[in-house]
Amino acid sequence: MAMNVETIIEHLGGAANAARLTGVGTEAVRKWRQARIVPPKHWTAIIRATGLTLDDLQNADVARAQLSQQAPAGATAVLVLADGSALWGRGFGAHTAAAQPGIGEICFSTGMTGYQETLTDPSFAGQIITFTFPHIGNVGVNPDDEEATNVAARGLVTKQDLTAPSNWRAVQPLADWMRARGIPGLCGVDTRALTIRIRDLGPQTAVLAYPEDGRFDLADLRARALAWPGLEGMDLACAVSCTQSHAWREGVWNDTPPPPRRRVVAVDYGAKRNILRCLVSAGCAVTVVPATATAEDILSHAPDGVFLSNGPGDPQATAAYAVPAIRGVLEAGKPVFGICLGHQLLAIALGARTYKLDQGHRGANQPVRDLATGRVSITSQNHGFAVDEASLPDDVRVTHTSLFDGSNEGIASTRLPAFSVQYHPEAAPGPSDSLPLFERFMAMMDATARSPA
Repeated sequence: MAMNVETIIEHLGGAANAARLTGVGTEAVRKWRQARIVPPKHWTAIIRATGLTLDDLQNADVARAQLSQQAPAGATAVLVLADGSALWGRGFGAHTAAAQPGIGEICFSTGMTGYQETLTDPSFAGQIITFTFPHIGNVGVNPDDEEATNVAARGLVTKQDLTAPSNWRAVQPLADWMRARGIPGLCGVDTRALTIRIRDLGPQTAVLAYPEDGRFDLADLRARALAWPGLEGMDLACAVSCTQSHAWREGVWNDTPPPPRRRVVAVDYGAKRNILRCLVSAGCAVTVVPATATAEDILSHAPDGVFLSNGPGDPQATAAYAVPAIRGVLEAGKPVFGICLGHQLLAIALGARTYKLDQGHRGANQPVRDLATGRVSITSQNHGFAVDEASLPDDVRVTHTSLFDGSNEGIASTRLPAFSVQYHPEAAPGPSDSLPLFERFMAMMDATARSPA
């Protein structure tokens, strides 16, 4: 029989011990009490520590009430969370098959613009996106705003019905574009309540079902959510990376790039197209290589510098093949610039560790402080893991920090030509505050080229 939260905390030995055993703060335990449920991501640790069963941890009051619901009038789709919550709404985009609903980690993005760029960001692989901004669809979609060929996200949740396109660049409505790419959507949901739930209880698995026949098996959908392993320990870079090396020559939109003066190899862990465009516009001849490229593969292109791209999944999992390659490049003395997943992988290669954030940073309005200058930049971000600053070796300094939660946003080696940031300086979507980082990379390559061998 399911226990209430107070009883579970008692089995763990009180709030302080519950926080220690599950790796959270006592404030998180207070939020468990407030929400009257323990997030499913902690169930494994609790079962291991107490001997309780899965049935003991499933909140009966929440799960039974939610899962006994029938589809309300007009509802054609549902989002079922691993904790048993069922959020009903109207479906759009692609219908889901009974055998293959949209399954992934539910997250939220705070950006007010650029939904097409967000949906095509490969870093969203394995995730269902909730937009906190209610008005989605009015820009429509167009080929220029796609950041990748395929959509890696598992689904989309919005508050209001999608609005009709009203933009001179639009060539297609968002719903039609999603339908053609097999991506399901759900609107009519209280996204504020869903965002608060993720904020307070942390990310969890969800299943988005939009069946063509309108039939729902909520118990089966929840079982699928509980069975999905989650992003921790999951390598997704290989799934979104290119499969063979190729040249990239396109600069940023409406820009005539200068003649290239430096050769750069960009390692594709899930690179957004605008990152490659920014490198070209900065004066780079860019060769893109797959995520699994070895140091020998990378160095065979005789690069002046190596760029480590963004990407999805757990950096510790991707590190198994990426870190040996990065260390080989560093040992060769090549300048290295990394962003997002590339930032985390560079940190691991330099001797640090990473960890999973409670909510993650996703959106185009994230404030970051440059510790050297004190300047605050508004940045675009999309990540659920972060670098553990306490694990950084003595020869790596912290360069940037988040003003939201104090987590690490940038590092630089004090003995090697290597630096990285957690955010997205290419700004697609987002502000352009951090575009000078590409010039910093160029300056580092120029300085290395002038140095005696």
